[in-house]
Amino acid sequence: MPTLIRQLEADDLAAAGELGRLAFGSAPSTAAPSTDPRPGVTGYGAFDPDGRLVGKAVDLHHEQWWAGRRVSAADVGGVAVLPEARGRGVALALLRELLRGARERGAAISALYPTVTGPYRRAGWEVTGALRAVDLPTVALPRHRPAPGLTVRPGGPADLAATADLYERIVRHRCGLLTRRGGVFDRNQPPTALPDGVDGLTLVEQDGRLVGYASWQRGRGYDQHAVLTVEEVLASTPEAARELVGVLASWQSVTPTVRLWPLGTDAVAANLPLEQARQHEQRIWMHRPVDVVRAVRSRGWPAHVRGRVDFALTDEIAPWNSGSWRLEVDGGGAELHRIPEEPPTQLSVRGFALLYTGAADGYAVAEAGLLRCPAGTDPGALDLLGAGHRAELLDYF
Repeated sequence: MPTLIRQLEADDLAAAGELGRLAFGSAPSTAAPSTDPRPGVTGYGAFDPDGRLVGKAVDLHHEQWWAGRRVSAADVGGVAVLPEARGRGVALALLRELLRGARERGAAISALYPTVTGPYRRAGWEVTGALRAVDLPTVALPRHRPAPGLTVRPGGPADLAATADLYERIVRHRCGLLTRRGGVFDRNQPPTALPDGVDGLTLVEQDGRLVGYASWQRGRGYDQHAVLTVEEVLASTPEAARELVGVLASWQSVTPTVRLWPLGTDAVAANLPLEQARQHEQRIWMHRPVDVVRAVRSRGWPAHVRGRVDFALTDEIAPWNSGSWRLEVDGGGAELHRIPEEPPTQLSVRGFALLYTGAADGYAVAEAGLLRCPAGTDPGALDLLGAGHRAELLDYF
């Protein structure tokens, strides 16, 4: 069945919303469907010969932090195909067009949360991390004497700008985390309430400057099943982290479980009894380059890392990435140049994603069949592509 792939228009949004509701099991809405385009979002639709919408995908105009630099991203959400059109290449055609459009608007990389990995692997994305929620017994959280010079207080809507600034200070030198600026994150006016689903905001300040915060949802009840859900908890100093963990520990009499989404390593994680954590849920995420030249040039690299490596890259869905390349890293930056000769080292775009995000080294990528080297060649030479902090995500989209 031939399909037309194009950007969604205002008249398509109601059908796109209904397709998403069916695909993801949302409850029917009684509100009139919006026909206003969302800022920072480009929707793509697949239409059959009768003009019926049979598939959709959304390009979210995010930015990701990569070692101190903002990298333009085309993060993907809302991919859905009518059941009668599945298995006919609709999703692949949508993703191909989304990548082409994302490259035209200047995007460098892309992340997504899959419901199933197979179709996205065929389109060049690879599993590179997971957003994990863990449950901890509240009684196990450590409590310390209050640190001198710190103030702990409840926060409100007027404090949200300061929490956004602190988030940026903490995550900007990591890799993969959203900047939470521009596009869908833009606000026309200051907020007048805490975000939906947030009941409270706990702030830790030092000399009037915010050094830690926790946003939380109280949940229901106060028996053995009660859970305090911590939407986000971040601190820029170990003292602030201990204060926040102590405030969470104070809930032990009414919420025996604390649920949170910790970073792999940070000030807060260093103060949690993670040996007692039980995984509540895991949402894997996948990554791929939109444009490999931009992906390399626009991110930050460790200042002490220097090196050069040649490889050939194959990317059937985004052919502008295919070819022979030389990666040169020096002084906190890097460039990817085309070279005339074809190197013996062959890398797939999925292997590129694993290396770029630090999810795997060259040996592991070769063992997965995503990197092919001649006998006697060290696959570890491609580790240069992933020098730096392993990529993480804290936002679900």
